[in-house]
Amino acid sequence: MRSILYTLPLYLALAAGSAWTAEPLAPLQLSDRCPPGFEKTQAGVCELRNLYQFYDSLQDRGVGGTQTALPEHRDGFTPQEIDLGRYLFFDPALSRDGTVSCASCHHPALGFSDGRAHSVGIDGQEVTRSSPTLWNVAFLKHLFWDVRSDSLEDQAAGPLFAPDEMGNTPQQLLSTLHESEDYRRLFRQAYSQGELDEISLGQVYRALAAFQTSLISLNSRYDRYAHGFHAALTEKEIEGMNVFRSFVARCAECHTPPLFTNQQVAVIGSPEPEGLPLDIGVEKTWNAPKMKGGFKVPTLRNIEKTAPYMHSGRFPDLRETVEFYTKGRGHAVPEGVDMHIHWHIWEPNLTDYEMDRVVDFLRTLTDESFTPQIPERIPSGLAPVGISPVEHNNRSAVVKSTSVTQREHRGASS
Repeated sequence: MRSILYTLPLYLALAAGSAWTAEPLAPLQLSDRCPPGFEKTQAGVCELRNLYQFYDSLQDRGVGGTQTALPEHRDGFTPQEIDLGRYLFFDPALSRDGTVSCASCHHPALGFSDGRAHSVGIDGQEVTRSSPTLWNVAFLKHLFWDVRSDSLEDQAAGPLFAPDEMGNTPQQLLSTLHESEDYRRLFRQAYSQGELDEISLGQVYRALAAFQTSLISLNSRYDRYAHGFHAALTEKEIEGMNVFRSFVARCAECHTPPLFTNQQVAVIGSPEPEGLPLDIGVEKTWNAPKMKGGFKVPTLRNIEKTAPYMHSGRFPDLRETVEFYTKGRGHAVPEGVDMHIHWHIWEPNLTDYEMDRVVDFLRTLTDESFTPQIPERIPSGLAPVGISPVEHNNRSAVVKSTSVTQREHRGASS
């Protein structure tokens, strides 16, 4: 019966004397426009523009008060590189079996995280840490919770080839990309100086880095307040900001504006989920026992969107996370473990009212106005994203050409 239903429209068309053919899809093209927040220079590259560039910063460190300049950042990529990186980022073909994309753990609908305590990789394998946001990674000097990478290009190789994440190999990844006529053509557009039809790992890493540097979040209600429009925050939110910045709570000493991270490592004694062993964190990276349980201080930008919290996803909401810091220095350190708690961590003894106001303030840091468009179709022919943390299923079925619209959102125009 099903085959009859599928063939009936074609049969009727032929019977009417007309031939039915699927309209061919337009070839994918890379955008020649910079993403929002970037200006295209005469050299043809995209440079970031924002109001924080009008301010100064002590020792150019990018930390301080409300009107403080941002630290150095990565930009200078072409629009084509950024858009190629967008296609790669959402394409599950980059994984070993075509099920997992970068967006499976860093989804734009979830603050470029995945809403899980521990991310899930290929074959349903659970990794040992939560997925950090990618918003404003252009400013970060160190990547991963344990700061084991110092560049976005170096970072890209980690999940691509980790057996419990995307599970691929360099050889298979390049083979997959070379087998795609669309990818060969798009790489030529982005890297016209390269050899004909020759895709390199360096180009893959650079394109992914280019896309990630375009993920800028600097236009929240807090930012409008910081730039002088004080009506952007409510009275209670301003109260929360004052607690956050006070010498009692001391939140801003690590989560310093305007990035809301000082980009340092801190040992705070955050507990692991029930039944899991202690994650030693940066101790392994730096081979430094004093850094046992130390992790990168994360940005609080879009923090409302990235629950659960901490490296282990231990706390389900912001209120429990804030409460952790007022329960006492080292209160959650496992018995018998020698941990050098950061000197900023103490016992502020915040009231319930003060903690609620801090949470109110944290929610003013949300800004997703420059969220990029998920491609409607990608060069591999798979469905974008693959295993989705939003839909909790595997969307990596091959996209039928007759079911995909020809309209393609690209780059800044999308």
